[in-house]
Amino acid sequence: MGRTTVYNDITSAEKKSKINPKNINLINDYLDYLKSIDRSPNTISQYEHDLNIFFVWNFENNENKNFIDITKREFARFQSHTLNEWKWSSNRIRRVKSVLSSLSNYIENILDEEEEFKGYRSVVKKIESPVKEPVREKTIITDEEVQMILDTLVKEKRYQCACSFALAAFSGARKSELLRFKVNYFDDSNIMESAALYKTPEKIKTKGRGSSGKMIYKYTLLDFKPYFDLWMKERKRLGIESNMLFVKNDGDVLPIESLNKYAEYITKLLGRPFYYHSLRHQLCTRMFKLGLPADVIKEFFQWNTLEMASLYNDSEASESFGKFFTSEGIKGEENKNLSDL
Repeated sequence: MGRTTVYNDITSAEKKSKINPKNINLINDYLDYLKSIDRSPNTISQYEHDLNIFFVWNFENNENKNFIDITKREFARFQSHTLNEWKWSSNRIRRVKSVLSSLSNYIENILDEEEEFKGYRSVVKKIESPVKEPVREKTIITDEEVQMILDTLVKEKRYQCACSFALAAFSGARKSELLRFKVNYFDDSNIMESAALYKTPEKIKTKGRGSSGKMIYKYTLLDFKPYFDLWMKERKRLGIESNMLFVKNDGDVLPIESLNKYAEYITKLLGRPFYYHSLRHQLCTRMFKLGLPADVIKEFFQWNTLEMASLYNDSEASESFGKFFTSEGIKGEENKNLSDL
């Protein structure tokens, strides 16, 4: 899958079965509460996984104590265990602590009228977290590398892989979003009149709160069309008639595991870890280098704030110095738009 994460096999069914029954009931009540406020299934699943990790540790190392009786010292011991025994990153520790804090807030704010929980106060946030440090080296892909990968995949007739890579490179779509695109999205009728871009005729689900996520229109550069056409030709040869863009030979939607396998192969071509999200950074960076205003980039990606555009820009400020600092002094640069890409 390009990047790998160290996960510890500490939540076996046998271990989970030994968690304090009161804590199991608390977990289940809390997860039901998350469903009632429309948290996404993925979020709920991740919360459940993180809570199981903590409560298995609590069973093995903390006498299986009732959650509401766990002290600050014991939460600190859990944090020390994750850092020094399991070798977790600071980001992962912060994530699990955030889940525990959310559970504590649920008890304090929702269960406060029940006798068992009266007077409970959350203490998780009182434990200082480890210094936040990057634990993975970011993969920055150049325009030349994007083209090299596309040329190689086409030459090897890996047309669906090339199409998925091209869609990520020319739309900035996340890996999970790629599997929601449909063939008819790339009819000529869906090319915008005001700009040389495909615009989906309907909103698609993207990352966001709630079971439906954030629903937005997605834009794709016309550079995508040659790779789309090659995949459509191959689909016709295989007799695939599904309107979903990425599919198995029987027409069912491609599982995300297949995209993970594509990423593993592209990693070999690239010579360093590849993950689809790196193409989101790559496209944003390319737009900045071509001089597109941040507000145009923000609208293309449908971000809520301009800060997101800066976050995804991987270029160094010094790379642009030559455009503005010349022997004749400081000069400005005419803003460009998406048609200049």
